[in-house]
Amino acid sequence: MKIRGLMMDPVTNMPIVVLKDANGSAVLPIWVGIYEANAIALEIEKIATPRPMTHDLIKNVLLGLETNVRKVVVSKLKDDTFYALIWLENGGQAIAVDSRPSDALALALRVDCPIFVEEEVLKNSKISSTVSDKISHEDAQKWLENLNEDDMGRYKM
Repeated sequence: MKIRGLMMDPVTNMPIVVLKDANGSAVLPIWVGIYEANAIALEIEKIATPRPMTHDLIKNVLLGLETNVRKVVVSKLKDDTFYALIWLENGGQAIAVDSRPSDALALALRVDCPIFVEEEVLKNSKISSTVSDKISHEDAQKWLENLNEDDMGRYKM
């Protein structure tokens, strides 16, 4: 998956990270907090901050410990909450670290590692219930799949 962009949910006014698979058939919106969205936006826009932000610090600590981030995986969806794992490698040993998807994605952008979503998560995900009340799941999915660069720009963080 790739981060397709950041936008604001017009109903809840919450930031959404839109993930899209490489061949373009699957789209996964993940609602995140404003601070996490800002951390992702800073890296997408390649905006340097005067001091390291939290995800930059994590990257620097991992590099200092000679630990590589191999991948991040949005691994579970439970009670409308997404879960993620950050897969690290140190000295040939694989280590899975529990994470919020927003933190995993912010780190993935900084270390340029692959982003995956478990098939079960894609299968069981649905558009937020607040959005579902206004439009059908199919309509929302089509809307997300057909977003263009201008649409993303309108909602950019």
